[in-house]
Amino acid sequence: MLSSVVVASGELEPRLSTPSLTHSYHHAFEGFVAELTEEEAAALSDHERVVSVFRDRALQLHTTRSWDFLDTQSGLRTDRLGRRASGDVIIGVIDTGVWPESQSFNDAGMGDVPARWRGLCMEGPDFKKSKCNKKLIGARYYGIQAGSAAPTSSNASLGAVTAAMTGSPRDTVGHGTHCASTAAGAVVADAEYYGLARGAAKGGAPASRVATYKVCSMGGCSSSALLKAIDDAVSDGVDVISISIGMSSAFASDFLSDPIALGAFHAHQRGVLVVCSGGNDGPNPYTVVNSAPWILTVAASSIDRTFQSSIVLGNGNVVKGVAINFSNQSLSGDRFPLVFGAQAAGRYTPASEASNCYPGSLDVQKVAGKMVVCVGTNSMVSRRVKKLVAEGSGASGLVLIDDTEKDVPLDAGSFAFSQVGADLGAQILDYINSTKNPTAVILPTEDVKLFKPAPMVASFSARGPGGLTESILKPDLMAPGVSILAAAMPSTDKADVPDGKKPSAFAIKSGTSMACPHVAGAAAFVKSAHPGWSPSMIRSALMTTATTRNNLGQPVASNTGAVATGHDMGAGEISPLRALSPGLVFDTTAKDYLNFLCYYGYKAKLVRMVSGDAGFACPRGAPSPDLIATGINYPSISVPRLAAGKAVTVSRTAMNVGPSNATYTATVEAPAGLSLKVLPERLVFSRRWTTAAYEVSFGSAGASKGYAYGAVTWSDGAHSVRTPFAVNVV
Repeated sequence: MLSSVVVASGELEPRLSTPSLTHSYHHAFEGFVAELTEEEAAALSDHERVVSVFRDRALQLHTTRSWDFLDTQSGLRTDRLGRRASGDVIIGVIDTGVWPESQSFNDAGMGDVPARWRGLCMEGPDFKKSKCNKKLIGARYYGIQAGSAAPTSSNASLGAVTAAMTGSPRDTVGHGTHCASTAAGAVVADAEYYGLARGAAKGGAPASRVATYKVCSMGGCSSSALLKAIDDAVSDGVDVISISIGMSSAFASDFLSDPIALGAFHAHQRGVLVVCSGGNDGPNPYTVVNSAPWILTVAASSIDRTFQSSIVLGNGNVVKGVAINFSNQSLSGDRFPLVFGAQAAGRYTPASEASNCYPGSLDVQKVAGKMVVCVGTNSMVSRRVKKLVAEGSGASGLVLIDDTEKDVPLDAGSFAFSQVGADLGAQILDYINSTKNPTAVILPTEDVKLFKPAPMVASFSARGPGGLTESILKPDLMAPGVSILAAAMPSTDKADVPDGKKPSAFAIKSGTSMACPHVAGAAAFVKSAHPGWSPSMIRSALMTTATTRNNLGQPVASNTGAVATGHDMGAGEISPLRALSPGLVFDTTAKDYLNFLCYYGYKAKLVRMVSGDAGFACPRGAPSPDLIATGINYPSISVPRLAAGKAVTVSRTAMNVGPSNATYTATVEAPAGLSLKVLPERLVFSRRWTTAAYEVSFGSAGASKGYAYGAVTWSDGAHSVRTPFAVNVV
């Protein structure tokens, strides 16, 4: 194929050899990566056997107590239900590699590696085969040629891949180790991060095996390497794949040109569930990524723990801020002069810049040895940059007044730092303005457990609707992703290690990257109890049993305090224990996904090529985006257009995975002005594994324009099967 494309491109000066082949895919699907000119790529795209041709791009990493919190929220007995989960499940983590020495990958007490495992433990200069064991059963890495990937956007957080990756599965970033241990780490007693978050650290499926696939370095993640990793993971024998990587929401790709969506499609065909982070571009709408319907897309939430960094003012008032800092300031020590950034502006510097701690805006002589107060009224300068500006100016500490990201504590290391919202910030500024010699001290951080309310949707968590289609409700569900303690690569950077301390074996990280492996671990937990369930049955179980109430018994809120919607949290916060016994499931079939591609607009010939199903024909009415919502058997409902006077009817088919002779009755949650009718209102199942179909008809009866949210819940008295919906009234 490569030889023919050189001729077809009609080059004036033909190549002396066939284009260089970088990767080939031949397990879950057929494909390859090669260095081509624009003309060669164009010629190749016209080949009758080619589905798509796309550039190798750089993707972004979507960068304890969380499992105990999820168990507590379920209200169920962990020991009784947990005993149902047995057997060996393998989780493949595609990320930055692994730090094998972590105790989270200790294989004590584990049985032999499953005989079906076909993977490798690749070696490198700093990674021997002996590093793999009965817990960490596989480790692969993928080299990236210099300049082989272009950035997805000018401000992509990891930029372009411009240097070859380390020739080893070893993690040199820390992200992959954290994710792998969150999904399936062994129980480690007395885990802590320099005294914070002390307790037993464990993964969601501690009995499961882990295989890691290193496709990322600090420079970025190669899409071609990621696609190769998915192909290998499926062939190796993994059951669940966890991917905390994605493109920028501003540069969304078509489903068949998105390497994650394309790889996940073929993995799903082979019975492997792919779980992906939804991205960190929230809280704006239309920012969720990895939104293909065959991907389980995850949003991030907080847990019932926060990190409090108190500010003690000279008048004795204590202002409770949020941050992680290990400063040596204390109540018994000195007080530091307190100054507002605008009052310490450098020469010719606008006060507005100094108040925001712009780089170069502070006068060192006015700041040195003092506690600086800055605001966050301009989003161009991040919290970390403000902290570096204050620290570089010789300040003794920084108080940041900013409601943005206040729900996500910044790790400031040994530098005294605390963040407060506008209300508490006003109190501090009033104190400065009313006192001749204002002073303050920032105390080292302490962790506060049983924090309420929790969970809450994280500010950074990407929101729906999906940019490619609004006919599938995304994200699918939500999991802990704020201040998660998990295994880490011990840092060699002195700035990351508090004075007098040794590098920690654990780290506290936030992001949908952290939420994703929580769901992967939960999926493995369900898979171990129900090894015969399909990926979509497992997803359905997790979605329909998710909770929408916080630990105060109130509706889960977003970071703004408003009630969270389906576009914020999907079906809600995962409840792994409840998911073991969901009662009913919605099994989205391979045909559903092929129909989706037809409805979306792909030609039948292309769908046949993608699926390998030579006899497939697109359904009547395709292409029609509106038919996606009505005809795909998904565990949630999204109607992108509901016009006045025109009803939209959605069909679903439920499968009974609970006891025989079960009768389920429907109840409806719907906002005023939205009419809803469920037919039939009762579903009767004579035995297990039988199915029953029903329809939900939506109509507008004076509803306000825009999206309306609610749910249809089926209950037999023992199980509650909740299907959320989002309906856009136009």
